[in-house]
Amino acid sequence: MARALEEARAAADAGEVPVGAVVLRGAEFVAVARNRMRELGDATAHAELLALREAARVVGDARLGACTLVVTLEPCAMCAGAIVLARVGRLLFGAWDPKAGMCGSLGDVVRHPRLNHRPEVRGGVMEAEAAALLQAFFADRR
Repeated sequence: MARALEEARAAADAGEVPVGAVVLRGAEFVAVARNRMRELGDATAHAELLALREAARVVGDARLGACTLVVTLEPCAMCAGAIVLARVGRLLFGAWDPKAGMCGSLGDVVRHPRLNHRPEVRGGVMEAEAAALLQAFFADRR
């Protein structure tokens, strides 16, 4: 999570919502990403999607069952769907997102019983640090 938080800080420095993500295979960093929506002009350029795309390229397979995705904010519906489709083995996230989080807050796409894959999920990892980064970012913009 510490590495994901570094990426989130880089996103904030670039004027992006401070969300960072890493994909691990065992102890190996496979992909590292941050939100780049403004930079790329792409509403889908969330840290999670960018990290999953890079991990699939590096691993050579779209299925990432042996991987862990670590992200600083609870994934939204789009990212939660991508996590299921990529067959990510484990998801760890920092801050909960009561407005848009789809891994236990607003809904729970990743553990929906009718879907064919359900990763192991753990929220609240370094939650205080992740939440503080988001709160500071949005406080500066109000």
